[in-house]
This record gives sequence, structure tokens and C-alpha cells, in this order.
Amino acid sequence: MTNTKEFKIAMLRAGYTNESLAPAIGMSKATLSYKINNLREFTASEIKKIQETLRLSDEERDLIFFANDVY
Repeated sequence: MTNTKEFKIAMLRAGYTNESLAPAIGMSKATLSYKINNLREFTASEIKKIQETLRLSDEERDLIFFANDVY
């Protein structure tokens, strides 16, 4: 599951909003919102692209995308 809080923090640190990140990773704003809020799951290729775009470490990636608890 996606840790929504940590995802949003990572976006802000990298200077992105939902509106700017979505096209940067080839996704609609609506789809990104669904996935951030755990209504749909991210695919492995989407996670990789987000990690590269937001410049996340492997640890940050795991904290965001493989969370046991979500907020």
C-alpha cells in the first residue's frame, strides 16, 4: 500500500504537485490521485519512474510504496 503522507512529502521536497507530477510520469491527474490514495495500485514500472523523477532513495521508495500502515 502507498503511504500517502510520505508520498506527498516527497513530492513537495522535489518541487512537484499532483498536477505537475502526473504528466511528468505519463499519467493523468485522476489516475495519480486514485493511486496515491490507495484506490488503485501502482505498477512496478510506475514506481520506478516516480523514484527516478522524485529522486528517491531505495529506502524512501520502500517507505512510500511498500508501507504496512498508510496515512
